[in-house]
Amino acid sequence: MATTDHVDVLIVGAGLSGVGAACHLIRNCPEKTYAVLEARGTIGGTWDLFRYPGVRSDSDMFTLGYSFKPWTNPKAIADGDAIRSYVRETAREYGVTDHIRFHHRVVRADWDSATARWTVTAHRADSGEDVTLTCDFLFTCSGYYRYDEGYTPPLPGVERFAGRIVHPQHWPEDLDHSGARVVVIGSGATAVTLVPAMAEQADHVTMLQRSPTYVMALPSRDVVADALRRVLPEKAVYPVVRWKNVLLATANFQLSRRAPAVVKRLLRRAARGRLPVGYDVDRHFSPRYDPWDQRLCVVPDGDLFTAITRGRASIVTDTIDTFTETGIRLRSGAELEADVVVTATGLNLLAFGGMTLHVDGTEVDLADTVAYKGMMLSGVPNFAMTIGYTNASWTLKADLVATYVCRLLRHLDRAGQQIVTPLPPPGGELHPIIDLSAGYVLRSLDALPKQGARAPWRLHQNYTRDVLLMRHGRLTDEGVRFSRAGAPERSTVRA
Repeated sequence: MATTDHVDVLIVGAGLSGVGAACHLIRNCPEKTYAVLEARGTIGGTWDLFRYPGVRSDSDMFTLGYSFKPWTNPKAIADGDAIRSYVRETAREYGVTDHIRFHHRVVRADWDSATARWTVTAHRADSGEDVTLTCDFLFTCSGYYRYDEGYTPPLPGVERFAGRIVHPQHWPEDLDHSGARVVVIGSGATAVTLVPAMAEQADHVTMLQRSPTYVMALPSRDVVADALRRVLPEKAVYPVVRWKNVLLATANFQLSRRAPAVVKRLLRRAARGRLPVGYDVDRHFSPRYDPWDQRLCVVPDGDLFTAITRGRASIVTDTIDTFTETGIRLRSGAELEADVVVTATGLNLLAFGGMTLHVDGTEVDLADTVAYKGMMLSGVPNFAMTIGYTNASWTLKADLVATYVCRLLRHLDRAGQQIVTPLPPPGGELHPIIDLSAGYVLRSLDALPKQGARAPWRLHQNYTRDVLLMRHGRLTDEGVRFSRAGAPERSTVRA
């Protein structure tokens, strides 16, 4: 593939967000040159990295799919293979694949106000060399998970265990759990996915959780989509079902926030109806926190409840005292025998894949920046990032961010400007940029950007509001400055 040293837009990451960003650029700014840098050797990001049994989305594909490419697979809650194929197919259709430079891990980006350009340094894993590119606009779509290392808390006595211990983020190809006694440590989306999937072949799977998570069963197929597909073309079905699912998800979230006790009762009642008579729902499926303080875990067709009802799986709510040679001894004194232990204990956050940002020679401390519209950073020119929704599908926000970036680029050209720089809010309380109490978030909040108390520095968790703001809202407001090449940028720290 022919490459150039300079592009108009440089996209970091060739996963769901990065491929989508490139497609939006092609659709809305076809005159712009671009390249995509991908640290790994293939397209797909998260959906290529995670290969554990049953890996799937916990969002429906009518909203996790791209706005411009209908999801045609019969299953609305899809497995990792189907999602990965969808991303790769999209990249091929739009010619994005030819613009991706694989094995390029971005380590540093330097902005120069005098030339209005970024100089980006990437390390090539395939050759071991460092390469540099320049661009007018830098667009990071690398998510916020650390790909090379998942989170595992201290496990007392783990060195004594004679069985096998694996982390879902690095699933070994040679692991055969057929007939094995499996313990999955964790209670989040990964754990509730692994348990029913592994239970199909294992002797028994136990999900060991320190505290419960809200679990909600949804059909793996969308009955409205299935009905509409009988009478309408796919391109007509997709936006209708997409908006239907957006509005339902929004209603679910708003009800959870305004009447958490009602949602708790509904979730508890639904779980009780799918579990054996007398099952201790309060102990194993009734968290101490309110719904959507952490993400709800979706189980397609209630597969987790089915595995428990059939005796193929069980849940134990307890804490670990120590590992033994044959399993895990709990604080209650009970022992769980295991041949395989899966530590579905969470992820580590890593902003922008670990790259550092420098503006006119000064390194940017992300903790001192404030997000503008949830997608740019105060004091960092010509830079955008994709952070998806925490209460809805990631791609809904990714699509909006990419659309907004294209609007900005067109505005710069029309106005004869070169630089767009977000400004910090003039005052007021700052809040975490990610509004979740999940452990993986809380462990990293101090190193992440903040958000303000009001727009345009406040990140909405509401797609309908953001459609108005990001597709149709003003590009010029109190939170942003447009300029041309010249004087160095001012501090990223708010006044």
